[in-house]
Amino acid sequence: MAEFGFNEHHQNEAINYMRFARSKRVLRLRTVDSCFEELKDSRLVEETFTVDEVREMLDGLQAVVRGEVETELINTAHTNVLLLRQLFSQAEKFYLRLQSDVSELENRELLEQVAEFEKTEFKTTNKVNQESSKPKLAPLNEGGVSELLNKEIARLQDENEKLKTRLRTLESQAMSALDERSRAERALKDLQRVQGEQQVVSRAQEIGSLEDTVAALKEDYERSLSINAASQKGLHDNLVSAKHDLLRVQEQLTMAEKELEKKFQQTAAYRNMKEILTKKNEQIKEIRKRLQRYESDE
Repeated sequence: MAEFGFNEHHQNEAINYMRFARSKRVLRLRTVDSCFEELKDSRLVEETFTVDEVREMLDGLQAVVRGEVETELINTAHTNVLLLRQLFSQAEKFYLRLQSDVSELENRELLEQVAEFEKTEFKTTNKVNQESSKPKLAPLNEGGVSELLNKEIARLQDENEKLKTRLRTLESQAMSALDERSRAERALKDLQRVQGEQQVVSRAQEIGSLEDTVAALKEDYERSLSINAASQKGLHDNLVSAKHDLLRVQEQLTMAEKELEKKFQQTAAYRNMKEILTKKNEQIKEIRKRLQRYESDE
């Protein structure tokens, strides 16, 4: 696979998939073989058969083998879709858009290279998959503004998860505080019937403290939401700024190309070449005129 431009990690992934496909293929071939063996054992018990009997046996065998092959082809197509789903899911986490060229799937030269690689790989050694964890695709040729933005996105996503966890904790605390308040109100009503005014005032102060706690939790919750919104707005501003920088650089490159072309046209070599081409064109016109006169004379 080295000629395909794979690194070592991706080559190992390709080998693992080829090993999986090879095992499925061997299993399906065994199933097809068993269909023929079953026909031999169950139907070929007499010495002679009529044409209709042979045709019936072949038709039945054809239906069974066709069903097995069709099932395997459908399963292979669905398996490939699941593999693409894994690759696309990993790419989308890094805001990549993968593309495929279906015409390359019928490239005979590449198919022969894959077949030769499979033959060599499974003939020389039976490699063991050394990476059991599911890897994640890393974006290629990434740097500068894009790399910083991706890092910032990852940091904000992590911070967002932390904020969500904190919000869930605050909501749980708020619910607990509300439950406590309800219990306190019920207890207050009981105390009003049993105890004196002093105990009632003390319980009222406790309720006020609980209300302050709920208000503080609510304020903290709203502050967390505000921080999260500000972070998302900052990310959007950074993305817009990066796009503007990219457009400005492209414009500068276009101006530089035009300036270089203009300077080249002002060089002596360019003027001499233009003068030579002009003279050659005039000579060609003169030759054509002479040829036209000669043809007229003839």
